[in-house]
Amino acid sequence: MRILVVNCGSSSIKYKLFDMAGERVLAGGLLERLGQKRARMHHAAGGRRFDRPQAAGDHAAGLRLILDVLADPQLGVIERIDQIDGVGHRVVHGGERISRSTLIDAEVLEVVEANAALSPLHNPANLAGITAAMEALPGTPQVAVFDTAFFATLPEVAFRYAVPEQWYRSHHVRRYGFHGTSHRCVTQRAAELLAKPLEQVNLITVHLGNGCSATAVAGGKAIDHSMGLTPLEGLMMGTRSGDLDPAVAFYMARQAGMSVEQLDRALNHDSGLLGVSGVSNDMRDVQAAAADGNPQAAMALEMFAYRVAKYVGAYYAILPGCDAVVLTGGIGENAAPVRADICRRLANLGVRLDEGRNQATVAGKAGPITADGARPPVWVVPTDEELVIARDTRKIVLRSA
Repeated sequence: MRILVVNCGSSSIKYKLFDMAGERVLAGGLLERLGQKRARMHHAAGGRRFDRPQAAGDHAAGLRLILDVLADPQLGVIERIDQIDGVGHRVVHGGERISRSTLIDAEVLEVVEANAALSPLHNPANLAGITAAMEALPGTPQVAVFDTAFFATLPEVAFRYAVPEQWYRSHHVRRYGFHGTSHRCVTQRAAELLAKPLEQVNLITVHLGNGCSATAVAGGKAIDHSMGLTPLEGLMMGTRSGDLDPAVAFYMARQAGMSVEQLDRALNHDSGLLGVSGVSNDMRDVQAAAADGNPQAAMALEMFAYRVAKYVGAYYAILPGCDAVVLTGGIGENAAPVRADICRRLANLGVRLDEGRNQATVAGKAGPITADGARPPVWVVPTDEELVIARDTRKIVLRSA
């Protein structure tokens, strides 16, 4: 069975084509800057790669280009696009109505559209990708895999905010959670690595990339999460502020005359590592600047690790036990100095870093980075969201056949 995984951003489409017989990636790539003059396609298949300008005005045109490349006589990995047995779509927000991966029908499309106000940067793009795939592959099952689904198990005490009841009842103001597919992936993988049944594993999973989030997992299920109504809450991120006093927005509106749109832009796109360092939202650039003596970059690194450690400590307090702290994502899997700083800040919990293990753990490699006997141990576990989406899609396609 061949499954195409599609992840649409506002101006991009990431994709991977899997052969599920061996869970092999046949091809994958990124079409970026849709609708812009500098649009490009990055594609890899069977050891061959290309990177070229590729005009595409919208998601529909972009998806057609991707399908054309996948079935191209010279570059392709399939003969015809009807050899694709299912398409799995990453969808960010399913609200309270959808709590699992599901076959896409009119009701699912309505849910994705209805939650666009809660995820204005993601759900409209996800919907555009779904619509484009349904038009290009009309006889092929389409499956939605929701980021919010893993957090359907949050208890009300964790997902409710201390705001007027009517805000929740009428406007659905609550914690939803994001990066759910990644947290689910590493939870399942960590249970395997720790040789524990999923329903018995207790973890603190920490996804660290341009977006960052932490999840408390008890008995294999999420019971708390750092992101909230939107992905802005929680940890310090590449360009997002994370937690701050809500009155900061009111203060800046009064003092600096900032509009709602300007505040939204500042907190989502101009804050985090970028805002504090003044250098970049990329951890590698911030580390390099700090090494060159930039004090703002050094402060950004300290704040980043401090906030991760603070969330880990909070979740350690509410869990019935902690089998491991799990780090994943681009920073979690690659930035050994950041991991070391986080571990040092958790020494009072019993975390003891093994510097050799930490330096030896690189991208794609899973393993502990703490000393034997450390409690809790800290593990690095690579995430593979696309494979999780492909697996869910395969199950649902087989079930619906």
